[in-house]
Amino acid sequence: MNTQYNVNTSLSNNWELLQAKHAGTGHPDTTKYEWATNQHRDTYASFVGHTDLLSYFAIAENKSMERKRVELLEKMIQPVRRHNNSEPKE
Repeated sequence: MNTQYNVNTSLSNNWELLQAKHAGTGHPDTTKYEWATNQHRDTYASFVGHTDLLSYFAIAENKSMERKRVELLEKMIQPVRRHNNSEPKE
């Protein structure tokens, strides 16, 4: 029980450092849209970074690896579309 408490204390002490280091960790005010956007961008970045996955997708879609890589990079610009009624509240 004491070990779990120490781990939680350590995590809470370093939370700001983790948020500064990793952009996708979020914060209490992170919207559903921001969270989904980060998740999609991380996923696309993983596909681009792992050549085996990129090759798999390229073969499945009968495209060159470079064409598929460019498509995934373009999707990273705006990975999730907003609904018309869910304007950001500022």
